[in-house]
Amino acid sequence: MQFEVGDKVRTKKQHPCGSKIWEIIRVGVDFKLKCEGCGHIITLPREKALKSITKKMED
Repeated sequence: MQFEVGDKVRTKKQHPCGSKIWEIIRVGVDFKLKCEGCGHIITLPREKALKSITKKMED
């Protein structure tokens, strides 16, 4: 699956705020994700991010 900046994705585990929807704001060796629920930004290594993403949301 190909991911681009601006894509919305769903993860296996939910964020403590209750949201499972994240927006990709950086793609590369690391993925930077922004929580759609509270706006928290996290950085994950590419391998871990790809394992945790379950599907790409349709706009």
